[in-house]
Amino acid sequence: MAPERPAIFLGTQVVATHGQWAQRCQQLARQFQAAGLQPGDRLALFMRNHVRTLEVMFGAWWAGLAVLPINAKLHVREAQWIIDNAQARWAFVTADITSDTGEDLTGLERIVDVDSPEADALWQGPGPNETPFDTPVTERQPDDLAWLFYTSGTTGRPKGVMITHRNLMTMGLAYFSDVDAIGPQDCIAYAAPMSHGAGIYAIPHLMAGARHMVPPSGGFDPAELFALGQQLGPLSLFAAPTIVKRLVDHAEATGLTAQACGQAFKTVVYGGAPMYAADIQRALRVMGPRFVQIYGQGESPMVGTALSRHHLQDTAHPRHAERLASVGVAQTPVRIRVTDAQGQDLPLGEVGEVLIQGDSVMTGYWRNPEATAHAIQNGWLFTGDMGCLDADGFLTLKDRSKDLIISGGSNIYPREIEEVLLHALGVAEVAVVGAPDAEWGEVVVAFVVPQAGHTLDTAALDALCLQEIARFKRPKRYQIVASLPKNNYGKVLKTELRQRLG
Repeated sequence: MAPERPAIFLGTQVVATHGQWAQRCQQLARQFQAAGLQPGDRLALFMRNHVRTLEVMFGAWWAGLAVLPINAKLHVREAQWIIDNAQARWAFVTADITSDTGEDLTGLERIVDVDSPEADALWQGPGPNETPFDTPVTERQPDDLAWLFYTSGTTGRPKGVMITHRNLMTMGLAYFSDVDAIGPQDCIAYAAPMSHGAGIYAIPHLMAGARHMVPPSGGFDPAELFALGQQLGPLSLFAAPTIVKRLVDHAEATGLTAQACGQAFKTVVYGGAPMYAADIQRALRVMGPRFVQIYGQGESPMVGTALSRHHLQDTAHPRHAERLASVGVAQTPVRIRVTDAQGQDLPLGEVGEVLIQGDSVMTGYWRNPEATAHAIQNGWLFTGDMGCLDADGFLTLKDRSKDLIISGGSNIYPREIEEVLLHALGVAEVAVVGAPDAEWGEVVVAFVVPQAGHTLDTAALDALCLQEIARFKRPKRYQIVASLPKNNYGKVLKTELRQRLG
């Protein structure tokens, strides 16, 4: 790797070369060790997307510490619970994330605002006439903790997913084998939260000597990303399906050709929530072959299945439509099964729980042996996702097991209904949930968001459902809403929708 090559950008501004990045990681590791932090200690990052995130992450690993990433959208009290549960010693923060509440984190030995003079002092390396630091990388074992990631906690307190160095190395190598080739000329953009999958995608891009860019907005702005892609060369990024839709909306609204989109974007890896077949078809039509789908979980980060560029473009295949609706085939380092409630394999095409086994799977949940024993059985991760496999190994997800609707004793998968309703004229978004019902147990309710300027006719929506799916699956109620509640990764919060129903 050439140390003089630019490595980290804030927009188009170079923040660090590869050599400077390495020196800053060494300097931070030296500071952590001088302060008494020991290998395995947890260092929290409660930050919006920031260029210094990359230096703190790799500086922590240089010192043998475990990184504790915390979603910047959480309330300070929620972050405090995670910090306390993880027994973190230090935290790096961006001050703006506490400004709404005025509350501060407590119980830490040191809290560093990455934009403060205190941080500048930590980053201060040797002077131009001084010998550069030579802090050796702290040796760690493959199964030592590297990344302590807390789940979203939709059904109670979040659980700390223990991700090891082996897990992260597996994820990095799987990117090359199953997602995309990377070269030094490539540039990854951090528009999705760096506290999650987008952040650890830094690993394969660092391995390849590529460039890393944080947009000045710190988040996702379609116009900004298109402009930056034109200036820096085509970008790669991880994006939730809702972000992909906004990119496509922008390209279509501004009249960009697929060729022009290719000048701004090399690879858009999407995942984290369902991408409906109609949406990816439109994305391919507008932006061209820029997309790869991955399916994984925090418990097997970014590694589960992949739907490659080839699969997405192979329109001549007789089952192309079914493959578009799938999440692809097992990635190289893992095995995938679909089983019944007793863990017995189901025949092809039958819906059951998706299981994953391989070197990407977590060692367990932090200080929670009961949850670990439930999630990992005989070496297999029970994902809680429902799906089915076909004869070629393509996995099609139905829903989370908790989103399954059982009405009159029949299983109904919301995604199947959502796919149909998205084809209706004037429909922008749909989310289907089950509502309690004294007679049927549950009935189907569809929350529908109209496109701008459209008025939806629920009778027409019902007629479409009757035309496309079994009568018992169709929604019993339609609720027209201005928007759907989502977290900052673009996932629809169906728990909140169910609460609205009482």
